[in-house]
Amino acid sequence: MAATIRSFSSLYSATLLMVLAAGLLTTYLGLRLTALDVAKVWIGGMMSAYYLGLVLGSKIGHRLISRVGHIRAFVASAGVVTASALGHALVDNLWVWLALRLIVGICMMCQYMVLESWLNEQADAKNRGTIFASYMIVSYLGLVLGQGAMSLNPELTIKPLLLVAMCFSLCIVPLALTRRIHPTPLRPAPLQIKAFWQKVPQSLTTIAMAGMIVGSFYGLAPAFAASQGMNTEQVAAYMATTVMAGLLAQWPMGKFSDRVRRSRLIRTNSAILGFLVLAIALLPLSGYLQLAATFCFGVLAFTLYPLGTAMANQNIEQNERVALSATILLTFGIGASIGPLLASLCMQLGGSRMLYGFMAAVAAILFVRLQQVNYQQKQQERAASQDYVMASGDLVSSPLAAALDPRVDQQTAQAQLSSTATNNAGYAPTNEEKVAERNTAEQPEEDDHSIASPLAETESNEDKHHDEHFSESELTNQASDAVLALSELSQQSAAPKHIQEDIDSVTTTSTTESDVEHKAANDTGGRVS
Repeated sequence: MAATIRSFSSLYSATLLMVLAAGLLTTYLGLRLTALDVAKVWIGGMMSAYYLGLVLGSKIGHRLISRVGHIRAFVASAGVVTASALGHALVDNLWVWLALRLIVGICMMCQYMVLESWLNEQADAKNRGTIFASYMIVSYLGLVLGQGAMSLNPELTIKPLLLVAMCFSLCIVPLALTRRIHPTPLRPAPLQIKAFWQKVPQSLTTIAMAGMIVGSFYGLAPAFAASQGMNTEQVAAYMATTVMAGLLAQWPMGKFSDRVRRSRLIRTNSAILGFLVLAIALLPLSGYLQLAATFCFGVLAFTLYPLGTAMANQNIEQNERVALSATILLTFGIGASIGPLLASLCMQLGGSRMLYGFMAAVAAILFVRLQQVNYQQKQQERAASQDYVMASGDLVSSPLAAALDPRVDQQTAQAQLSSTATNNAGYAPTNEEKVAERNTAEQPEEDDHSIASPLAETESNEDKHHDEHFSESELTNQASDAVLALSELSQQSAAPKHIQEDIDSVTTTSTTESDVEHKAANDTGGRVS
């Protein structure tokens, strides 16, 4: 793992600085707006604008990277983000801040696409898991360091914004000096939203709801903590504890999901999460008990997205995973855009604790929806299993078996073959065939009242009258006559070519055997005479 981190150190360094700055900026804006006594709807709107920018940036980033390459696209995006961060220090207008958050979201998505596509192309099957696990660890570590940087600057002055601008500027340096091979330009990933919602509804529902919960937490948890009487250092510790819990839970939850059904694990996770956030919303927690509660929240909430992603990938084909990744990112972005806006409305109407009340409602909806989809899928599987009907082999159920048996009389075999030819090829039987078929149907049936087979009736009398009714010459003659009758009927009913060839081969064989036997009988008779 150490060798892998060293080989991708430039990309990991850029990621660390970029995520540190993003986490610090988000917490700073939440605390600054709370200190200015701004309505909670504006705070939620700021976070919704950021995630809306991430959604829009997925399209813009593809075009930008395909035109100018990875490094130039990353440098341009970092420059715009740096200017936008400093813009918050120059202007206090909320509408301007809203536009700046949208621009930051668009540009940061371009940066994420550069880093992740670069890692994905340079990785191979042997180390891909290690590379992206290290990438996620570095990302969570950057978020934790961002909260720590906030605690070092408790005054809500311009200093945090300057630190944000410095980090966004310095993240350019590792990529500009890297000696790694530049990846090929990106190709837009196809979006198949409707198809994937039909294939993996549980996974995409989990991802959308996870986006609503995580987006609401990042945008509004600082305002909630500040309303509970925490100072800036305590707010930073509250946020850092939650993010650290999410980081520490990734590996154990991933291993556990490999042993337990992921759909059941997600339902259990959502149920426990719902009760937990409801307790946070209703109980007057404080101090270490509050930190323990938010730690458990981080374990449950920050693992919903990777669990949903893993369950989606296990249920699709390999060639669909690029399109699935684009759909997952879009779904998460939409959920994270809607969540903070709805949560802020709840906080505006019912107080700051309604942030966790909203999360409890989202978790309950997720659990109910997963239960419903799981029940529908089980019903479909049961219906599909009931459609299976066991059948006998083609030769046993076919009238060809009776026609080829020398112990069956020619009239009965011809009647059965005529009925089959009529049903399959639209052949109209003659009057003689209809009479023969009616006479056959009027014969007494066996005791089990099943479809009577002349073969069964003949077998029941075989032990008593075998020597009286059948001799070897009669058996041979009846076999030859049955095969010839089968050939004539097949020609009349336009039998398929491969069936006709089989009949011709059987006819030739039977005729040859009959000729040989007649010749042998004549030779024997001649020698005796």
